[in-house]
Amino acid sequence: MALPNTSLLLFVLQMCAVAWQAWALVDLKMEDTVEVYMDESAEIPCLYTFTVKPSTVMVQWFVREREGNRVRISYSDLTMQKVDENTIYSDRITVQSNSDGETLTIQDVKLSDEREFFCQVTGFAAGNGEARTLLKVFDPPEPPVIEGVLSGVSVSSDSPAKIASCETRDGFPKPNITWYRDHIPIHPANGLVNVVTLVTRESSGLYTVQSDLHYKVTKEDKDAHFSCEVSYFVPAAVRTSESKGINITVHYPTTSVEIWKESPEGLVKEGDTVEIRCQGDGNPPAPIIFNREQSDVELDSYHGLLVLKEVSRADSGVYECHSLELDAVNHDEVVDTLQLTVHYLDPAVVMPKDSEIMLKGESLIATCNALSSLETSTVWFKDGIEVGRGHTMQLLDATFDTAGQYDCEVTVPSLPGLLTSGSVHIIVQGPPQMKDAEREIELTEKVGGWLNLSCEVRGHPRPSITWSITGSQSWREVAKRETEEQIHSVVTLKVTTDTVAICNSTNDFGIETKTYNIRSIPFSQTPTARKTSVDNSGVIIVVIIVSILLLAILGSVFYFLYKKGKLPCGRSGKQEIINAYSTKEKTNKDDIVVEMKAKKTEESVLLKGVNGEKKPLNDQHYATTQPCFCCNFEHVSYNNV
Repeated sequence: MALPNTSLLLFVLQMCAVAWQAWALVDLKMEDTVEVYMDESAEIPCLYTFTVKPSTVMVQWFVREREGNRVRISYSDLTMQKVDENTIYSDRITVQSNSDGETLTIQDVKLSDEREFFCQVTGFAAGNGEARTLLKVFDPPEPPVIEGVLSGVSVSSDSPAKIASCETRDGFPKPNITWYRDHIPIHPANGLVNVVTLVTRESSGLYTVQSDLHYKVTKEDKDAHFSCEVSYFVPAAVRTSESKGINITVHYPTTSVEIWKESPEGLVKEGDTVEIRCQGDGNPPAPIIFNREQSDVELDSYHGLLVLKEVSRADSGVYECHSLELDAVNHDEVVDTLQLTVHYLDPAVVMPKDSEIMLKGESLIATCNALSSLETSTVWFKDGIEVGRGHTMQLLDATFDTAGQYDCEVTVPSLPGLLTSGSVHIIVQGPPQMKDAEREIELTEKVGGWLNLSCEVRGHPRPSITWSITGSQSWREVAKRETEEQIHSVVTLKVTTDTVAICNSTNDFGIETKTYNIRSIPFSQTPTARKTSVDNSGVIIVVIIVSILLLAILGSVFYFLYKKGKLPCGRSGKQEIINAYSTKEKTNKDDIVVEMKAKKTEESVLLKGVNGEKKPLNDQHYATTQPCFCCNFEHVSYNNV
């Protein structure tokens, strides 16, 4: 009977224990994951509550190793808190307790810390519990670096060719690379796009990702920009980093060429240097050749530039340029043309030529023009002064002033560099023509006076002048000046009686005269009127100069006679005796001073005797004033010294 009772007691005790355990529970809470940047600190909280207050609580932290087993790294109870030694976390973790639980702090987080961390709470009779948190570590990669293929890519390739590569280094977890064309994502497509990705895990545990883009290019891709973008994880987010855009070199054949005149700007004239350039649309540029239309002769050029030096009108025409594409079958299919016009201006043609003879009073029409490829303009000049515009010039009612050289300049208004010129010499023939309008001039002059008579005539042929003078017999021609169509004659005439002087001017076309009627006046009378056609100032100047010369000669003669002692000195009709006395003392020499005073000057002449003896009165010297042309003395005195 005892055994059954014992079994029943044990059964009851077990049931009570199960009931206690069911009632005495612990509520344990931990985050599924904690995310943190590498090299920063991570905090893993462990929160717990009991339904029955425990008498003691023990908390233990564990970490799962790579092999799968668990290792304790920390222990705490009501009396102590301890970090286990000889683990990889012994010097990098701390545990902070509070009323709700504990917080495990891991400092200087490494990539190897990405693992599970366990928190085990034991309340003994009050209950037990365990939870875990996965620690995730992040390290952003470096910005992406993109490089294009330097050699270029041809559109003639049959399959996608590598055009660029993109690389990002040192990221965790593994970053991803996406390609873009003009900011539009590029997705792999069979036969068109292929992306090859290479992932490398460095010894540090970080990832390096390299992506190569294989792309079938077209001509339109020459202006496109390709770029790559790296996407990577960070705590609670996903970020991206985009590379710079690159332009790839696309090789494509030439399908068209363009030709143009590079210089000079505007119209081309003879003598210019012309540069013609031709360029195709292929890449790389294909060689270019030039030729004239309907001519197979290749012109010398260099890198698509044709230079024509000192062009003439013969260089006008159509020029062609061709592309020598290596894969092209027919070069003539890629051609462009340029019409070159070289403008010209021939030498001026003047009518009449060289020179033209006109009669006085006639009219003439002169023309000047030049053959040109453009419209011309003509300007006429005489003596540097503009006298007309237009291709024709009218000379009406010609006079001697009409004669001279006329220059014409022919220009092209639309092309300033073109200019030519010509000239014509106009000769106007006619009878002599006096310069003065008066043909008869009345003059009066004293007998013995001189007059200058002038006669100036123009005409063609140049007239000749002869003088016909009646009355006065003393005259001569003193000046004569001649030019191509003018003559000027001047005669000087001494009036002795009433005189008539006639200037006769003649040439092949006639005669012209000019008369001077000169009335003589006796010397005692004053002329009431005098009229001369020539200014007498020249004669007056000559008289003054001759007078000065005569005075100079006369002065020289007097000076010469004075030096020779031929002239007496003193006043005419005046004699003054100057008493002279001798000193009582005898000396070896007597010094005699003669003082002569003029009206405006004073001279002292020192005369020394040769005998110092006293002389008798009849031996005394006398000073007598005589007429003198060289001096004007007031008195002369002797002073014995």
